[in-house]
Amino acid sequence: MRLDLLRLTLRARLALWAALATGLAVALVAAGLFWSVNGFLRQAQEARLLSVVGAVQGRVEGLLRPGRDDLVGALLGVATVSQRDLERVADGVDRQGVDLRLVAAQGQELASVGTSSFPAGVPLTLRAGPGGYLSADGAHLILVRPLRGDALLQVAVDARSLSEARQAFVRALVWLLPLALLFSLLVGWVVAGRLLRPVRALENAARSVGEGGDLRVPLPGAGDGDELARLALTLQQSFARLADARDREQGFLRAAAHDLRSPLAALTARVEGTLARDRDAGRYRADLREIGTDITRLSTLANHLLLLARDPGAVQRAPVPLLDLAADAVDRARELDPLADVDLVAGGPVTVAGDRVLLGQAIWNLTTNAVRHAPQATVTVTVRAVTGGATVTVQDDGPGVDAATLARLGEAFYRPDASRAADASGVGGHGLGLALARHVAQLHGGTLELRSAPGQGFTAALHLPA
Repeated sequence: MRLDLLRLTLRARLALWAALATGLAVALVAAGLFWSVNGFLRQAQEARLLSVVGAVQGRVEGLLRPGRDDLVGALLGVATVSQRDLERVADGVDRQGVDLRLVAAQGQELASVGTSSFPAGVPLTLRAGPGGYLSADGAHLILVRPLRGDALLQVAVDARSLSEARQAFVRALVWLLPLALLFSLLVGWVVAGRLLRPVRALENAARSVGEGGDLRVPLPGAGDGDELARLALTLQQSFARLADARDREQGFLRAAAHDLRSPLAALTARVEGTLARDRDAGRYRADLREIGTDITRLSTLANHLLLLARDPGAVQRAPVPLLDLAADAVDRARELDPLADVDLVAGGPVTVAGDRVLLGQAIWNLTTNAVRHAPQATVTVTVRAVTGGATVTVQDDGPGVDAATLARLGEAFYRPDASRAADASGVGGHGLGLALARHVAQLHGGTLELRSAPGQGFTAALHLPA
């Protein structure tokens, strides 16, 4: 049943829920009305019963005083009451639907009067209950009052109007409840259709976007209004971010293909030139060294491309000593350029949780970027613990870069100009050094901060959480 309900359209489900809510509301209101009306009618009947009893009880008490010539009454302690006497007592009250019966102490009926015979199912010895009201056959309310000499006055009021009211109420409910359900189902279907009209428009627009491929097409109804407008706005923004990501990916692939094509073409030309004619051993060795350099560049480029494409879920989490990684980067930088002035400053061991390979590559990229960018400058690598994590700062006192260039540094394959192709962008001129460092920082929940100005050097700060 639940699976069948789930297969219904959203419009049908909304209409069904509206009908169910309406039916429940009608049932609750009907129960409340039934309880109220039934209680009101019963109170009215009880009030009428009390009124009749109050009107006749005193008079009947007077009839029960034995007279001087009533020997039987004097012996029994109760006067004999005739039918006529009880009728005279009851003449002063409204007797429509009211029956009176007077019972002696011995359980003998003295007299009865009413619109009909007293209810047959009521015994003569009936006594008053805790509340005073009894129902003998479901059609009467009976009140029993004790009189002098242990006599009993039984008063019965016709209560069939209560049961008739109940039956009429049930009949009305049997008709009204299905009608209310059908009406609410119809209204729910119409209202749900109007409410879901923007959803259908949004669905068609999203399908058009998927089929056309233009992720920047504005979606209908997008805005800060109701929930559907905010949903359309969220989808539109998500599509725009996907479009930006697709553009970046396409640019990345084009740049990667371009940078891979150049060393491959040079490598192919060099191999073909070497094999074109016979050469001496020294020339072969020189050509092989140049081929080895091209292969190293290709290997470095491929390695960084793989690191940039690394799945965040595959990042290892283990204690990493940043000071050791920084010291290794400084040593390698000095080997790369023996004349480079590279210093390491640290207050003590600093450990963070992360991927040792990625963090080591990021620190090495920042260090070698500074050495290549400012060959005559002093490079300082600083490792320090900060509140909530650690910071690795690589600073040089070289020429620096302007604000426009600084804003784009860190983008994959971005190189400011040809003269600095192998310098400011890092990693052999591919433009991946700072991009990789920034990507590593993001994978570890940190950030890469770049600061520079013309003539004020260059600072790259890698912030990592503990």
